[in-house]
Amino acid sequence: MKEKPVLVVDDEKNIRLTLSQALESLGLEADTATDGQEALDKLTKKEFGLILLDLKMPGMDGMEVLRRLRTIRPDIRVIIITAYGTVESAVEAIKLGAVDFIQKPFAPEEIRKLVSQVLDREKIEEQKAVDYTSHIELAKRCATDRHFDAAVEHARKAISLDHTRPEAFNLLGALMEVRHNFLEAHKYYRAALELDPTYKPAIDNLSRSTKWPRGGGIVLDQTLGKGKNKKE
Repeated sequence: MKEKPVLVVDDEKNIRLTLSQALESLGLEADTATDGQEALDKLTKKEFGLILLDLKMPGMDGMEVLRRLRTIRPDIRVIIITAYGTVESAVEAIKLGAVDFIQKPFAPEEIRKLVSQVLDREKIEEQKAVDYTSHIELAKRCATDRHFDAAVEHARKAISLDHTRPEAFNLLGALMEVRHNFLEAHKYYRAALELDPTYKPAIDNLSRSTKWPRGGGIVLDQTLGKGKNKKE
């Protein structure tokens, strides 16, 4: 079955071009919008399966687009694009079903890899999931659908299958933050760091979430955690 088109929403022309070319090399049809309002207008006229959404845009920003999107098209998958090492509103973004982030500047190969991962996630058959990676992806899919209890269960299953890898512990910490259970979140971030003291997503999450007032964003994987943190 042919994949639905992808909508690229970014006010920077070069970013829109780079993303469109990367998507077309995957055989995906790409459409673009220069701002949030144009994106919402296109969403009412055309069927899309995935949106690449920049957070920092003039006028209606990415978070407002995401809020409105969830009332009109809750089924669409979203990859958040950010120019910063963490996302200021990441907890809210995850609550709204956006669990995949990529940081500018990025290489086309990074986009192709992440888009393929998000699309392939939809094809996983839950009853056949028996390995660590499948349960991680199912946890993210459930979080995208805002089924957070199910997401937690899949993250726990991933840990039960392989308790030597930090990603599932970090993901579970992020899900605890969405529930406002910060003590549990800190426990899982620390567990990730006990397994790998250099695992940057957990380092960033623990550092941010233990500050008061709490600020910054949740880092789910190395894609977003690769850069230096900056403030908007």
